[in-house]
Amino acid sequence: MEKILVCIKRVIDYNVKIRIKPDESGVITDGVKMSINPFDEIALEEALRIKESGNANEVIIVSIGPDDTQQQLRTGLAMGADRAIHIEHPTPLEPIQVAKLLSRIVEQEQPELILMGKQAIDDDANQTGQMLAQIFSYPQATFASKITLNDNTLEVVREVDQGLEILDVDLPAIVTVDLRLNEPRYVKLPDIMKAKKKPLEVLDPVSLDVSLDPSIKVLNVSAPPPRQSGVMLEDASQLVSSLKEKGLLND
Repeated sequence: MEKILVCIKRVIDYNVKIRIKPDESGVITDGVKMSINPFDEIALEEALRIKESGNANEVIIVSIGPDDTQQQLRTGLAMGADRAIHIEHPTPLEPIQVAKLLSRIVEQEQPELILMGKQAIDDDANQTGQMLAQIFSYPQATFASKITLNDNTLEVVREVDQGLEILDVDLPAIVTVDLRLNEPRYVKLPDIMKAKKKPLEVLDPVSLDVSLDPSIKVLNVSAPPPRQSGVMLEDASQLVSSLKEKGLLND
């Protein structure tokens, strides 16, 4: 194939403890370590492996976010992507808006394969890949744990509640990946230096002619209540009595 497009998102690093703003308008991001969404990093690693096996000529990464998003794009370039596209937008967007913006990049680049994580760890929406597939009526495979390229088709092993499901999809296609697909490579210093010379295109959403008017309003963001300590019970009768007291079990 000629091109693989990988969609990545800038998120708070998974090792960082999330803190809520005092006014409950969102989470604190100032001074917080940001990283590539882990699922998207796995998607990029898979794209690079496909290219390194001789089955793709170019890997392109695209991300939507504020100016600082270029840090994560440079990390993706250091991993091995050939070039990057940054759609600069200062505030978070809804999945449908992200899908529409990405669709403009797909129209522009015409990739045979689009890879992204199954979900982002900040909102856990798990919607963008499916929406993008609907826009183009492309075949899609979600929760991929193994991808095998066969000429103009993909064999995708996906994880479902009952176990594993195997799909054959025609290209072009959209695949969202799961944790067990691969282990992303570490970025080395020489690769970071090389990444500074790789092309990174910055686009204004206005030029893509996509409405970014929000349809959802966040009223407040709050932390989950502290978990209550457990109670040791001696037998099943005490368990039944305790459940009845809490109104969780009827007579």
